[in-house]
Amino acid sequence: MYRFLLTPRWWGINVFVLLAIPFCVFMGSWQLGRFEDRVDSHREAEHKPGEEQQEAVPLEELLPVDKETSGRLATASGRYGEQFVVPQRELDGKRGSYVLTLLRTDGGRVLPVVRGWMPEGGRAPAAPAGDVTVTGALQASESTGTDGVHTAGGLPSGQLGMISAASLVNLVPDDVYDAWVTLSKADSGLTAVPAAAPENSGLDLKAFQNLGYTGEWFVFAGFVLFMWFRLVRREAEAAKDRALGLEPETA
Repeated sequence: MYRFLLTPRWWGINVFVLLAIPFCVFMGSWQLGRFEDRVDSHREAEHKPGEEQQEAVPLEELLPVDKETSGRLATASGRYGEQFVVPQRELDGKRGSYVLTLLRTDGGRVLPVVRGWMPEGGRAPAAPAGDVTVTGALQASESTGTDGVHTAGGLPSGQLGMISAASLVNLVPDDVYDAWVTLSKADSGLTAVPAAAPENSGLDLKAFQNLGYTGEWFVFAGFVLFMWFRLVRREAEAAKDRALGLEPETA
């Protein structure tokens, strides 16, 4: 009754099923692995030692910024220069702005330093004069996908929509670090801006998309197997009917 499984048509169906099911299982396992990697990164970020437990090290030792160095305490020395206001930034549920001042380091390059946050309508205090040494959490340059970034343009002079070397390249003549720091202790009149978690280390929408794709691939594998059993059963019943002389009606 099952000799039809050896026909060329069914050989093709069987080969397809034998290839499709492992492929679906592999893709589902791969997506599950991506989700687990994001969960592990999230846990590592949560258990990362606090700033008060870290020892500040020179900026150059932590570059380039990655998941391991993001949030680490860095020190740099130099003199403050141009200052910008970074608007539309929230802190503790309140709207305001970051006060960003460029530090011309002893090495000749410029480091963006967020000296703190001020509420809407506030006035940015002037930066300390003379030689200074700053200590703050190292952060990667922002991108268009970073929360709070303003990319629509049209900001007044002295305001900056995104903290990155790319956004500063046309505003200052010096070489800008592809990184920035947020001071551990804000300057007078400002509130310290906490360090943000490294990108792709949280349980964001992409993580749950990976989990959803995992389920989809496993469902596909089950569907392929179900349809194969259904076709086999229908073909076997048809073969049994033919053996009994019961031919299906034709229109």
